Amino acid sequence: MKKYLLAAAALTLLSGSAMAQTVLTVNIEPATTWVRNFNPFNQTSSRQSTLDFIYEPLVVFNRFDSNKPVYRLAESFKLSDDLKSIDFKLRPNLKWSDGKPLTAADVKFTYDYLKKFPALDFVSIWTFITDVQAVDGQTVRFTLANPSSLAAEQISQLPIVPEHVWKDVADPVTFANETPVGSGPLTEVPRFTGQTYDQCRNPNYWDNEHLKVDCMRFPQLADNNQMLTATADGTLDWGVSFIPDIDNVYVSKDPAHFHYWYSPSSMVAFLFNLETANENNKKAFNDLKFRRAVSMALDRKTMIDVAGYGYPTLNEDPGLMGELYKSWADPSVKADFGKFATYDADAAKALLDEAGYKDKDGDGFRDNPDGSKISFSIIVPSAWTDWIDTVNLAVEGMQAVGIDAKIETPEEAVWTGNLINGSFDAAINSLPASASPYYPYKRAFSASDKGKTRFTAQRWFNPEVEKRVTEFTHTADLAKQKDAMNKAQRIVAENMPVIPVFNNPNWYQYNTKRFTGWSTKENPFVNPSISRTNPARLLNLLALEPVK
Repeated sequence: MKKYLLAAAALTLLSGSAMAQTVLTVNIEPATTWVRNFNPFNQTSSRQSTLDFIYEPLVVFNRFDSNKPVYRLAESFKLSDDLKSIDFKLRPNLKWSDGKPLTAADVKFTYDYLKKFPALDFVSIWTFITDVQAVDGQTVRFTLANPSSLAAEQISQLPIVPEHVWKDVADPVTFANETPVGSGPLTEVPRFTGQTYDQCRNPNYWDNEHLKVDCMRFPQLADNNQMLTATADGTLDWGVSFIPDIDNVYVSKDPAHFHYWYSPSSMVAFLFNLETANENNKKAFNDLKFRRAVSMALDRKTMIDVAGYGYPTLNEDPGLMGELYKSWADPSVKADFGKFATYDADAAKALLDEAGYKDKDGDGFRDNPDGSKISFSIIVPSAWTDWIDTVNLAVEGMQAVGIDAKIETPEEAVWTGNLINGSFDAAINSLPASASPYYPYKRAFSASDKGKTRFTAQRWFNPEVEKRVTEFTHTADLAKQKDAMNKAQRIVAENMPVIPVFNNPNWYQYNTKRFTGWSTKENPFVNPSISRTNPARLLNLLALEPVK
C-alpha cells in the first residue's frame, strides 16, 4: 500500500498548515510560473482551481445524468409557476472557511456586488435578473427580467463570495484575493511558489464527510509536452491535456492504473474579430463571402487525423450543432448551408474570385476588392500543441487559396485577454459543452457579454438570435424550445460568425494507483473533466478515495 504522506499519520489538519494526509496531484492549466491569484471573477489570470474547489456553486447540473440538479450550497430551489421568479434555499448552518456564517445575505451581497461592478459579471446576470432579496437567513429570491425555465442554471453559474471580506475591497477587478475565504472543499493554500502550490481542506466545509482528499497539488507545467511527461511517469493523478497516441505513450506504461476516457465535448472553431483595429482586415472579415471561403479552405478531416490523432469529432455544421447537439440540429439548415462548412479548396477560390479578392500588388496573396492588403495572424495558446498543429494546417489551407494568414502563439493568459479585449485579428477558440445548445449560443452571441468573456470574441451579435435564445428559456416545452433553436441556428448558419472545425474530446486522464472512485466510461456518473468550464469536476473530486 502506497500513500501520499506529507506528514506522519495524523489525520488532523492543522488550520492553514501543510500537514495533510492525502494529496491528489493534478493539472488544469499550463503556465510558465504560478501567479497567486484566486479572484473567482477574474477570467484571465486567476488560478483555474478557484471556482468550484474554493467557491462552491449553489447547484451543479449533471450533464451526464439528464442535467439533474445536484444541490451544493443550496438544498433546494423553487421556480414560480409563471417562471418569473425563483427561490433558492441554502443548507442550514453553512460556514465560510474562516468560520463565519454563510447566509442568504452573502448571496444577495454577491449579486448586488456584480451590479455595482459590472466588469465582474462574466455571464451578464443582470440582463437576466432585475432584483435579488434575502427572504430570510436561508432563502434568496431572484426576480427575473423575463420568464425562464432555466433560471436555476443561469444563476448557479456565478460564485458566491463572503460579504465580510469583499465589502471592503477597493478594486475587486484587480483584487488578487491571495488568501481566499471560500465555501468549497479545498480553500486553504498552505504553500504557493512559482513552481507548485497546494489547495487543502476547508476546516469548515459542510460536506467534509464525503471529502477524502486532503489537498490538491498543482505542479507548474508549461505545455503539453511537460504535461505528457508528468502524466506518463505517474506524477499526475488527474489530467486534462492532449496526449498524442495515448495508448502507447501513456496507458502502456502501466495498463492496470493509467486510463483515459474521451467523450464528445466543446466545439472548436476559427473566428475573425469583426471589430479588429486593422481596417483592411476588417473589410474582409465583415464580408460573408470571405468568411465562407476561408471556411471552405479548411481541411477539417486532416486536422482531426494529424493534429488531433483522430480523437476529435468532425463538425461541418454551420449551425454549430455538430455531433454533440445532433438531436437539436435542423437538417434543412445543413442542407442549405452545409457546403460552406465543408472542405473544398476549389470552391473557396471560386468564391474569392467572384467576390473580387484578387492579388493586385503581385505579392502572391489576395487583396481586398478595393486593392487594400489583407494580412493577419491567427492566435493560439503557446502550450496547446494540438491546437497549434490545427492552426498550422488552417494557415496552409488559407495560403493555398491565396490568403496571407500566419500563426501567432501567445501564452494562454495573453490569448484569453486578447480575445476578451478584442486586440487580435483571428483566433482559434472553443465553446464549452452543456446539456443543450442554449448555453453555447447564449455565451457566444450575447451582446451584453462583449468584453467580459472570450466566448464573444468574434463580436458578432444579432437581435433576432438573442430573441430566439431568450424564447428558448420562456418555456419548458421541448417542441417550442426546438422551434426557437431552429430559427436561431438558421440565422447563425446564414451568417457564419464562427467557423466550426471539430468537437474536442473531453480530455480526461486518470490514475487509479493512489485514488479510486473516478467517473469512467463504464460508470459515467458525472462529467469527469477537471477543466474550469466544468462545475461537475467538484462531484468527481468528492467521489475519490485513497487506495487502501
